[in-house]
Amino acid sequence: MAEMLAGMPEPADLRRAEVDGRMVVTVGSTVLFDYASADAGMRNLAVVVLTGLRFTGQRVAEVLELSEEYVARLRTRAREQGSAGLVRRRGRPTKLTDAMLAQAGRWRAEGVSNVEIGRRLGVHDSTVSRALAAVAMAPVSAEQPAPAPVEPAMTEPVPGAVRDVQGARATRYAGAMLLHPFFDRAGVAAAFSGGHLGPARRYDDVGVLTATTVALALGIGSVEGAKHLIRGEVGAVVGLAAIPELRTLRERLSAIAQGSDPLGVHRAVAAGMLAADACPEQVYFVDDHFVPYAGARPLAKGYDTKRGKASRGRADTLVVDHTGRAVAFTSGEPKGLSVSLPDALAALQAVLADTAGRTATAGPGRLLLGFDRGGAFPVTFAHCRDAEVDWVSYRRGPLVAPQSPPRRSWVARDGRRITMTVADETVQIAGYGPARQLTVYEHGAPALQILTSDSTAPGAKLACWLRDRWRIENAFKYLSDHHGIDWLTDYAMAIAADTALVANPARQAARAGVRTAEGTLTAAEQALARTLTDTTITVPAKNSALPGLQRDVERAAAALAAAKTDLAPIPAKLPANVVDPTARRATPRLAQRALQMACRLLAYNAEHWLANRLNTYLGDPDEYRAITRHLLHTGGVVHYRHDSIHVELDPPTAPGSAAPSDCSSTNSPPPRRTSPATAARSVTRSAIDHSAQSQFRRSEAGARCQRPRARATERSNRGISRTEPGRLPVIAASVERDLSMARANGEKCHLVEKPSPAELAVLRCLAAGLS
Repeated sequence: MAEMLAGMPEPADLRRAEVDGRMVVTVGSTVLFDYASADAGMRNLAVVVLTGLRFTGQRVAEVLELSEEYVARLRTRAREQGSAGLVRRRGRPTKLTDAMLAQAGRWRAEGVSNVEIGRRLGVHDSTVSRALAAVAMAPVSAEQPAPAPVEPAMTEPVPGAVRDVQGARATRYAGAMLLHPFFDRAGVAAAFSGGHLGPARRYDDVGVLTATTVALALGIGSVEGAKHLIRGEVGAVVGLAAIPELRTLRERLSAIAQGSDPLGVHRAVAAGMLAADACPEQVYFVDDHFVPYAGARPLAKGYDTKRGKASRGRADTLVVDHTGRAVAFTSGEPKGLSVSLPDALAALQAVLADTAGRTATAGPGRLLLGFDRGGAFPVTFAHCRDAEVDWVSYRRGPLVAPQSPPRRSWVARDGRRITMTVADETVQIAGYGPARQLTVYEHGAPALQILTSDSTAPGAKLACWLRDRWRIENAFKYLSDHHGIDWLTDYAMAIAADTALVANPARQAARAGVRTAEGTLTAAEQALARTLTDTTITVPAKNSALPGLQRDVERAAAALAAAKTDLAPIPAKLPANVVDPTARRATPRLAQRALQMACRLLAYNAEHWLANRLNTYLGDPDEYRAITRHLLHTGGVVHYRHDSIHVELDPPTAPGSAAPSDCSSTNSPPPRRTSPATAARSVTRSAIDHSAQSQFRRSEAGARCQRPRARATERSNRGISRTEPGRLPVIAASVERDLSMARANGEKCHLVEKPSPAELAVLRCLAAGLS
């Protein structure tokens, strides 16, 4: 066809004529297309072919009586979907494919009920009934070939029987599919599938725990918030027809928690995470997080730092690595970091041992554990020494004068050289022994003092490591705000006798008696001394008074000795139920809380991993976590295939325009798409271009993401604003592509926002790799 048009002077000869219900498109005397007037598919094909023959989109739209936006839309469909995208299928899509319908007919012939068939195929039983009834009423033609035998999808109910294995699913949570690469790297499927419940269930362990993790990543806070999610659309993200409803989800999580080791599940996931992405520095931070309880159950009390008083609640001890990833945790009654740290350290060492076994290495070497003043006690230091782990912490109490002169110390971090003045010396700690003390100076005066067992690292490096301890505080804040670690997990608690040791009232009374006897003795001795030293009293008077005063002192001393004798056998503390027979204590079901805590930390680590990789393109350390959270709520279509999963994300809403609400979107037309020329003239540019897709295609999970949600960055009319060097080639390539599409459509960039010639020259150089 292109050879037929060779030598034709201008594209203005394009004509359209309608004759006897047929549409004829000609160029001069040459007929290019002849199709029925009602054939929209051939018309759309003609549009794409004509624009490919150098006819402008404006001219094609004018001749065929279409809008320019619709012509551009058809070209986009043809480029992305081929000729199949030019014809839209009308009507409601069927839920049962031909293969599924044939399989349903064979199961029905075997006597399987419609309810069971629907359960196996992941549809409602009424759908199966209507489909089988339509097949029974349809006439059978003798010329039709017999259907090819189809391998049964399932022959018996197995765990995960409601999983979708093929087809396209539209969901408003398609952005959450970006979490699956981390799930695959960390070996989540193997950690979740332990066969904990024995017999097959409608929702297996992997489906329930994955659905819970994804729901928590979407920001529901508590499991109760799952009722606010659209079950079918979340199910499309985790490979289910629909996630369990709230009542089923509660029961299944409780059953999994009782039949498994929740800490073992988290340990397996954390080991897989560290094996895939090892932290370059073996520095870990540990701290307690108190969660207050406002109910009526008699929980144990702990110190609430937010309220500054003792309150009922529970405590979680978390261990994060130097990058801020949650590695290990323990849950229990609030006891203080000096008491809970040994259990947390044991959990961390178990994770690292499992990681070393997966990577076939000798282990990470000697660890350094950082904590704040809550754990800076000799008993904690001694436990770390016995566990062969180095430690670093702040010194409790006021600053002491250093005995060594201050010196300059430096360390290179993130490409920068950090220098500080440090006085390095060795001090003796009662109950522990010698330890290294670092006194950090600011403005010529000591600012803080650090204690550590590491004798080889530079002082500046240790100070920077301890300053990085705030990463665990940030982790606690983020987990509280977005992953609900402060929510109540279970209302059911075990009420038993309170056996916690409390102060013994009898000993308190005995100590009061000792203090009274000491006061009496002191008064008698003072009276005797005053009499002896008083010069106004005559000698005969003193001689007569002294024997009585001496007897008072002897009686007070005997009373004091008796009081001390009575105090010695009385214990200082007794169980609370011994002091008060009605004392009770409530104990939450820690297994269920630990399982949900493992899911929350998995959601946190997955989002942390995704945000760090997206920030490679965003270059925004202030907002990249918020951008990632909103990205998880991006809609799109998930295509499940036998060998891969293909994800298409919807483009983000244009800057400055409000997205339609759920109610208005039902009756309102879709938003008008921006033409390529208008996109080229836009003031904003996407921070993540299509080149970022290759990073997701290389993920082991096989999920390929197209058009990841982008954060728009401004470009002023006078030129390029402050933009990171790594982002400029992406912007340049995007501008060049949009301008070429605009020139192909014959559109003119006549607005003020168009790039200047000098700016285009810079962008072309950057796109060519000369930056």
